[in-house]
Amino acid sequence: MDWNYVVGLFAHAPFYEAAGTVVVLALLGWAISVVLGMLVALGRQSRFRLVSWVLGIYVWLFRSLPLLVLLIFVYNAPQLVPELQVIVGSPFIAGLIAIVLSETAYIAEIHRGGILSVAKGQGEAARALGIPWLGVQTHIVIPQAFRVALPALANELVTIIKLTSLVSAISLTELLLVGQRLYTQNFKVLETLLVVAIFYVALVSLFDGGLKLVERRLDVTRRKTQLDVSEIMGEVAPALPSRGKNPHAGEIVIDVSGATKSFGSTHVLKGVDLSVHKGEVIAIIGPSGSGKTTLIRTLNALEMIDGGSVEYRGEPVGYQLNRTGTLVATADPRISKQRRHIGMVFQQFNLFPHKTVLENVTFAITHLRTMSRVDARQAGLAVLSKVGMAEHCAKYPHQLSGGQQQRVAIARALAINPEVVLFDEPTSALDPELVDEVLAVMAELASEGLTMVIVTHEMRFARAVADYVVFMDAGKIGEQGSTAQLFDDPRHERTRRFLDRVATR
Repeated sequence: MDWNYVVGLFAHAPFYEAAGTVVVLALLGWAISVVLGMLVALGRQSRFRLVSWVLGIYVWLFRSLPLLVLLIFVYNAPQLVPELQVIVGSPFIAGLIAIVLSETAYIAEIHRGGILSVAKGQGEAARALGIPWLGVQTHIVIPQAFRVALPALANELVTIIKLTSLVSAISLTELLLVGQRLYTQNFKVLETLLVVAIFYVALVSLFDGGLKLVERRLDVTRRKTQLDVSEIMGEVAPALPSRGKNPHAGEIVIDVSGATKSFGSTHVLKGVDLSVHKGEVIAIIGPSGSGKTTLIRTLNALEMIDGGSVEYRGEPVGYQLNRTGTLVATADPRISKQRRHIGMVFQQFNLFPHKTVLENVTFAITHLRTMSRVDARQAGLAVLSKVGMAEHCAKYPHQLSGGQQQRVAIARALAINPEVVLFDEPTSALDPELVDEVLAVMAELASEGLTMVIVTHEMRFARAVADYVVFMDAGKIGEQGSTAQLFDDPRHERTRRFLDRVATR
């Protein structure tokens, strides 16, 4: 081994020029592939089967082709189509195109895995705030999916750096080609390739370390409080004014008539009729599997009905009739606007983990530009103060207890100033000692006259707070009436048996 020769090669300028080519080619190829791969991954989730099918074929084809074959084919494509000479006549451009075509297919599958790892409730929570599809993807799904996929994406960058050695086949001067030219002249193969290897190891280590820093930066569990809580508390706006409370009569906000819903062969809703009047609190009770959650999800079109009608102030929610009389989903922008009037609080909180408490609450009003950022911050602090969470506004969801997270979720739903708020078993995921703090917030909202529809197993809460109670059984409303009538004098034996069984709750 000629060590003097090895050391001398580190002063050989063409190696550094070739290293620069490798860096530019690899970074460009990786960055373009990351963006295009995300688009392909999202497209493969499309409800339009043709789009999903075409992109699936693309992924299958370009993952099957060896990169070397693709490089040679792209570089020689002008022989078949002379007009392409302007585009792929340069070895660098030809190499970049081939790498992007190949790597986009691989990276799309990495992104798809990241997207699938994001809990379904995250997208639903954003949609329930009235955020259109594109906003849901760019602000909620993609950031979380990218964080999950980053280690694998970093690995792909390492792979691309090493794969750049193949572009020597189309005469692009990169590290391996520089080495080949040297050892064909002096026959010092091992010494030359050792230097080539050291350059590759150095480049890989540099970028791998950089991406690890990015990964740590995106890890919210490492972040410290970003805001001065003492200053924030001084900015809290006055609590929202109280409103009157109405019985089960008067102005109808949501009207459900003959609603049906099936999942495959399972009929979950079997012709449900329900009216929600302005200012009232409706509690929906019943055994598990009776269709309570499905019913409440149809009220803001998170589930679209199969038949019947669900209307918000006379307008069908999330659907329209086509020429044949079949119910079809309306356009995403229209559904999003409807949901801004119908807030929702979920059983599993569904807070956005990459956003602070205040950012969770102000996300919708900031994204939808219903007010300035300064006003949105004030409004967010006001609703957080209302639920007793203003002092935690700079924290991330993982730093809160379950009860605190649910109170933030309530504040997030209130921030868009909806006319109706839906609660889907808001305390069922909480430890028993945390239930009361959430129920206290809901009771306060009820006393102020907020229109609420609550699916709950908390019978004492329903009895104390609700104006009207709906008992569901086997996909139908078995009985409904005022709270006093249904709890004290139920008309149906099935209702009595259920209430007797849950009387201690």
